[in-house]
Amino acid sequence: MSTATLPKTPTSVERDRRRPPVRRASLRRLPGTLLIALLVAIEVLPLLWLLMNSFKSQDEFLNAPTWALPRALNFQNYADAWVTGNIGHYLLNSVLAVFPALFLMLVLGVAAGFVLEVMVFRGRGGILLLFLAGIMVPGQMILLPLFSVYFQAGLTGSLWPLIITYTATGLPLTVFMMATYFRAIPREVFEASTLDGASIFRSFRAVALPMARNSIVTVGLVQFFFFWNDLLIALTFTNSSQLRTVQVGLLNFTGQFGATQYGPLFAAICINVFGILAIYLVLNQRIMAGLASGAVKG
Repeated sequence: MSTATLPKTPTSVERDRRRPPVRRASLRRLPGTLLIALLVAIEVLPLLWLLMNSFKSQDEFLNAPTWALPRALNFQNYADAWVTGNIGHYLLNSVLAVFPALFLMLVLGVAAGFVLEVMVFRGRGGILLLFLAGIMVPGQMILLPLFSVYFQAGLTGSLWPLIITYTATGLPLTVFMMATYFRAIPREVFEASTLDGASIFRSFRAVALPMARNSIVTVGLVQFFFFWNDLLIALTFTNSSQLRTVQVGLLNFTGQFGATQYGPLFAAICINVFGILAIYLVLNQRIMAGLASGAVKG
């Protein structure tokens, strides 16, 4: 009579050998996870603190601890910031000064970068060096001469000094970055368009611009942050409250005897910061694609 043999059960050592090293892999990932958590906390906690303070009353700012939660959601701070603090008018001034300057800078900078990198002519290296020299000039050195020129030209009572200054100061970096992006495009593409009968203007419009679209968005957004967050130039060339941009307008949240109204001030900062953050989140993918294309050398 034959007896059936039962299958051998694996020992504990064999089970440990077969089991994937999940615990060991988790321990290896722990430092990276902690570092990422620390970076997220550094980025998110100030925004939460800013949002929390935008709902506090003036009494809470003066008497309660800094990290204390607001007793109630005081939306009146946002109404005061928009109406009494005139933050809506300052935002409009920033839009009217920044976006025309951004458009002019991109049109001139992208065209100049294409000409200096794709077209072949004598002296293009020296011209590119002149644009690069503009990056090394501190902005503080040109404020007084520019103010004298704008005053003699009768432009100080408008937003034109901001538009012209933003365009001129943003051109050197834009030309340099766009020349770098166009350098990554293979020359065979432009040669093929020329053989097909395309002029240099058509090659620029139909070939170069679509291929450098993400790069243009990246450069434009980087310069947009510079222009929008500018305080020194706007403070120098705006001689009336009707011309103040949002950064200069944030200095105007004062009450009786010059006391700072902290609640409306934090509400105005939240309107500014979270609006810019929303723009960045929407265009985040294009920025990453533009940075990646600029890192490739053709």
